[in-house]
Amino acid sequence: MGKTIEQIALRKGHTISFIVDQNNYDDVKKVTPGSVDVAIEFTQPDSAFNNLAFCIDNNIPVVSGTTGWLERRKELEEYCNKKGGAVFLSSNFSVGVNLFFHINQMVAKVMKDYPEYSITMEEIHHTEKKDAPSGTAITLAERIMEEYPSKTSFVNEEATQENELPIISKRIANVPGTHTVNYKSTIDSIELTHTAFGREGFASGAVVAAEWIVGKKGVFGMKDLLNF
Repeated sequence: MGKTIEQIALRKGHTISFIVDQNNYDDVKKVTPGSVDVAIEFTQPDSAFNNLAFCIDNNIPVVSGTTGWLERRKELEEYCNKKGGAVFLSSNFSVGVNLFFHINQMVAKVMKDYPEYSITMEEIHHTEKKDAPSGTAITLAERIMEEYPSKTSFVNEEATQENELPIISKRIANVPGTHTVNYKSTIDSIELTHTAFGREGFASGAVVAAEWIVGKKGVFGMKDLLNF
Protein backbone atom coordinates (compact mmCIF):
# COMPACT_ATOMS: atom_id res chain seq x y z
CA MET A 1 0.00 0.00 0.00
CA GLY A 2 2.74 2.44 0.93
CA LYS A 3 4.52 2.03 -2.40
CA THR A 4 1.29 2.39 -4.35
CA ILE A 5 0.34 5.52 -2.38
CA GLU A 6 3.79 6.99 -3.08
CA GLN A 7 3.44 6.37 -6.81
CA ILE A 8 -0.01 7.97 -6.98
CA ALA A 9 1.00 10.99 -4.88
CA LEU A 10 4.04 11.66 -7.07
CA ARG A 11 1.96 11.20 -10.21
CA LYS A 12 -0.44 13.87 -8.91
CA GLY A 13 2.42 16.31 -8.37
CA HIS A 14 2.86 15.99 -4.60
CA THR A 15 6.22 15.90 -2.81
CA ILE A 16 7.07 13.02 -0.46
CA SER A 17 8.92 14.60 2.46
CA PHE A 18 9.45 11.49 4.60
CA ILE A 19 8.89 7.76 4.32
CA VAL A 20 8.99 6.04 7.72
CA ASP A 21 8.72 2.27 8.11
CA GLN A 22 9.84 -0.39 10.56
CA ASN A 23 13.40 -0.23 9.22
CA ASN A 24 13.88 3.49 9.94
CA TYR A 25 11.25 4.22 12.56
CA ASP A 26 13.50 6.65 14.45
CA ASP A 27 13.26 8.96 11.44
CA VAL A 28 9.76 9.88 12.62
CA LYS A 29 11.51 12.31 14.99
CA LYS A 30 12.56 14.33 11.95
CA VAL A 31 8.90 15.01 11.15
CA THR A 32 8.15 18.31 12.89
CA PRO A 33 5.32 20.87 12.77
CA GLY A 34 5.50 22.72 9.47
CA SER A 35 7.77 20.16 7.78
CA VAL A 36 4.83 18.40 6.09
CA ASP A 37 1.26 19.31 5.14
CA VAL A 38 -0.28 15.90 5.82
CA ALA A 39 0.68 12.33 6.76
CA ILE A 40 -0.73 9.06 5.42
CA GLU A 41 -0.52 6.17 7.89
CA PHE A 42 -0.74 2.53 6.78
CA THR A 43 1.21 0.51 9.34
CA GLN A 44 0.37 -2.21 11.89
CA PRO A 45 -2.34 -2.46 14.57
CA ASP A 46 0.15 -2.29 17.46
CA SER A 47 1.68 1.01 16.31
CA ALA A 48 -1.24 2.87 14.70
CA PHE A 49 -2.57 4.65 17.81
CA ASN A 50 0.86 6.03 18.76
CA ASN A 51 1.52 7.11 15.17
CA LEU A 52 -1.75 9.04 15.04
CA ALA A 53 -1.14 10.59 18.46
CA PHE A 54 2.29 11.73 17.27
CA CYS A 55 0.74 13.49 14.28
CA ILE A 56 -1.93 15.10 16.45
CA ASP A 57 0.71 16.30 18.93
CA ASN A 58 2.70 17.85 16.07
CA ASN A 59 -0.30 19.49 14.41
CA ILE A 60 -0.04 17.30 11.31
CA PRO A 61 -3.33 16.25 9.67
CA VAL A 62 -3.23 12.49 9.24
CA VAL A 63 -5.06 9.92 7.12
CA SER A 64 -5.06 6.36 8.48
CA GLY A 65 -6.11 3.10 6.86
CA THR A 66 -4.66 0.77 9.49
CA THR A 67 -7.21 -1.66 10.94
CA GLY A 68 -7.13 -4.08 13.85
CA TRP A 69 -6.78 -1.38 16.54
CA LEU A 70 -10.17 0.33 16.31
CA GLU A 71 -11.28 -0.76 19.78
CA ARG A 72 -9.32 2.40 20.76
CA ARG A 73 -11.05 4.58 18.18
CA LYS A 74 -13.17 6.47 20.74
CA GLU A 75 -10.05 7.21 22.78
CA LEU A 76 -8.29 8.50 19.67
CA GLU A 77 -11.26 10.66 18.68
CA GLU A 78 -11.40 12.23 22.14
CA TYR A 79 -7.65 12.91 22.06
CA CYS A 80 -7.87 14.44 18.59
CA ASN A 81 -10.74 16.75 19.54
CA LYS A 82 -9.04 17.75 22.82
CA LYS A 83 -5.83 18.67 20.98
CA GLY A 84 -7.57 20.30 18.01
CA GLY A 85 -6.10 17.82 15.54
CA ALA A 86 -7.31 16.45 12.24
CA VAL A 87 -7.68 12.72 11.61
CA PHE A 88 -9.27 10.86 8.71
CA LEU A 89 -10.07 7.22 9.51
CA SER A 90 -11.37 4.57 7.16
CA SER A 91 -11.24 0.80 7.01
CA ASN A 92 -11.26 1.16 3.23
CA PHE A 93 -10.55 4.17 0.99
CA SER A 94 -11.89 2.70 -2.24
CA VAL A 95 -14.78 4.72 -3.65
CA GLY A 96 -16.31 1.48 -4.91
CA VAL A 97 -16.14 -0.13 -1.47
CA ASN A 98 -17.74 2.90 0.14
CA LEU A 99 -20.56 2.76 -2.40
CA PHE A 100 -20.81 -0.91 -1.41
CA PHE A 101 -21.06 0.10 2.27
CA HIS A 102 -23.93 2.42 1.36
CA ILE A 103 -25.76 -0.18 -0.76
CA ASN A 104 -25.19 -2.84 1.91
CA GLN A 105 -26.96 -0.73 4.52
CA MET A 106 -29.84 0.10 2.16
CA VAL A 107 -30.38 -3.60 1.45
CA ALA A 108 -30.15 -4.50 5.16
CA LYS A 109 -32.84 -1.92 5.90
CA VAL A 110 -35.17 -3.74 3.48
CA MET A 111 -34.18 -7.31 4.39
CA LYS A 112 -34.73 -6.91 8.14
CA ASP A 113 -38.47 -7.30 7.48
CA TYR A 114 -37.94 -10.77 5.99
CA PRO A 115 -36.76 -13.03 8.86
CA GLU A 116 -36.89 -16.11 6.64
CA TYR A 117 -33.54 -14.94 5.22
CA SER A 118 -30.47 -15.64 7.34
CA ILE A 119 -27.39 -13.43 6.95
CA THR A 120 -23.81 -14.60 6.53
CA MET A 121 -20.66 -12.76 5.45
CA GLU A 122 -17.39 -13.83 3.88
CA GLU A 123 -14.16 -11.92 3.32
CA ILE A 124 -11.10 -13.11 1.39
CA HIS A 125 -7.69 -11.40 1.47
CA HIS A 126 -4.04 -12.08 0.70
CA THR A 127 -2.05 -14.25 3.10
CA GLU A 128 -0.01 -11.26 4.39
CA LYS A 129 -3.05 -9.61 5.96
CA LYS A 130 -2.62 -9.72 9.74
CA ASP A 131 -6.10 -8.98 11.10
CA ALA A 132 -9.29 -11.01 10.73
CA PRO A 133 -12.01 -10.20 10.08
CA SER A 134 -10.94 -7.35 7.85
CA GLY A 135 -11.78 -3.78 8.78
CA THR A 136 -13.99 -3.60 5.71
CA ALA A 137 -15.94 -6.68 6.85
CA ILE A 138 -16.37 -5.18 10.31
CA THR A 139 -17.73 -1.96 8.78
CA LEU A 140 -20.18 -3.97 6.66
CA ALA A 141 -21.28 -5.89 9.77
CA GLU A 142 -21.72 -2.72 11.80
CA ARG A 143 -23.93 -1.18 9.09
CA ILE A 144 -26.07 -4.35 9.02
CA MET A 145 -26.40 -4.39 12.81
CA GLU A 146 -27.57 -0.77 12.74
CA GLU A 147 -30.60 -2.00 10.78
CA TYR A 148 -31.06 -5.36 12.55
CA PRO A 149 -31.85 -4.88 16.28
CA SER A 150 -31.76 -8.68 16.62
CA LYS A 151 -28.07 -8.79 15.66
CA THR A 152 -26.01 -7.45 18.54
CA SER A 153 -22.53 -8.78 17.74
CA PHE A 154 -20.44 -10.35 15.00
CA VAL A 155 -18.26 -13.44 15.30
CA ASN A 156 -15.35 -14.53 13.14
CA GLU A 157 -16.75 -18.02 12.71
CA GLU A 158 -20.06 -19.79 12.16
CA ALA A 159 -22.75 -18.29 14.37
CA THR A 160 -24.04 -20.35 17.31
CA GLN A 161 -26.48 -17.75 18.70
CA GLU A 162 -29.38 -15.98 16.99
CA ASN A 163 -27.97 -12.55 17.90
CA GLU A 164 -24.62 -13.24 16.19
CA LEU A 165 -23.68 -12.13 12.68
CA PRO A 166 -21.10 -14.58 11.28
CA ILE A 167 -18.07 -13.45 9.26
CA ILE A 168 -15.97 -16.16 7.63
CA SER A 169 -12.39 -15.05 6.87
CA LYS A 170 -10.21 -16.74 4.27
CA ARG A 171 -6.59 -15.97 3.39
CA ILE A 172 -5.49 -16.85 -0.14
CA ALA A 173 -2.34 -15.71 -1.94
CA ASN A 174 -2.58 -12.63 -4.19
CA VAL A 175 -6.21 -11.72 -3.38
CA PRO A 176 -6.51 -7.91 -2.86
CA GLY A 177 -9.91 -8.22 -1.21
CA THR A 178 -13.34 -9.77 -1.81
CA HIS A 179 -16.35 -9.21 0.47
CA THR A 180 -19.72 -10.94 0.21
CA VAL A 181 -22.94 -10.49 2.16
CA ASN A 182 -25.39 -13.35 1.65
CA TYR A 183 -29.08 -13.48 2.50
CA LYS A 184 -30.31 -17.08 2.25
CA SER A 185 -33.73 -18.67 2.67
CA THR A 186 -34.94 -22.20 1.99
CA ILE A 187 -35.96 -21.23 -1.55
CA ASP A 188 -33.32 -18.78 -2.76
CA SER A 189 -30.38 -16.54 -1.86
CA ILE A 190 -29.37 -12.94 -2.53
CA GLU A 191 -25.69 -12.02 -2.65
CA LEU A 192 -23.92 -8.67 -2.61
CA THR A 193 -20.24 -8.90 -3.55
CA HIS A 194 -17.43 -6.41 -3.99
CA THR A 195 -14.23 -7.68 -5.62
CA ALA A 196 -11.09 -5.54 -5.75
CA PHE A 197 -8.75 -6.13 -8.69
CA GLY A 198 -5.73 -4.46 -7.07
CA ARG A 199 -4.55 -1.89 -4.53
CA GLU A 200 -4.91 1.12 -6.85
CA GLY A 201 -8.44 2.00 -5.72
CA PHE A 202 -7.54 1.88 -2.03
CA ALA A 203 -4.37 3.94 -2.46
CA SER A 204 -5.96 6.53 -4.74
CA GLY A 205 -8.73 7.16 -2.21
CA ALA A 206 -6.18 7.66 0.57
CA VAL A 207 -4.38 10.35 -1.45
CA VAL A 208 -7.68 12.10 -2.20
CA ALA A 209 -8.50 12.01 1.53
CA ALA A 210 -5.08 13.52 2.31
CA GLU A 211 -5.76 16.36 -0.13
CA TRP A 212 -9.21 16.91 1.37
CA ILE A 213 -8.29 17.00 5.08
CA VAL A 214 -5.67 19.77 4.91
CA GLY A 215 -6.97 22.84 6.74
CA LYS A 216 -9.71 20.95 8.62
CA LYS A 217 -10.07 20.07 12.31
CA GLY A 218 -11.82 17.03 13.74
CA VAL A 219 -12.31 13.34 12.98
CA PHE A 220 -13.55 12.42 9.51
CA GLY A 221 -14.30 9.43 7.31
CA MET A 222 -15.32 8.51 3.78
CA LYS A 223 -18.94 9.51 4.44
CA ASP A 224 -17.70 13.09 4.86
CA LEU A 225 -15.50 12.97 1.78
CA LEU A 226 -18.18 11.42 -0.45
CA ASN A 227 -20.98 13.50 1.10
CA PHE A 228 -23.25 10.51 1.79
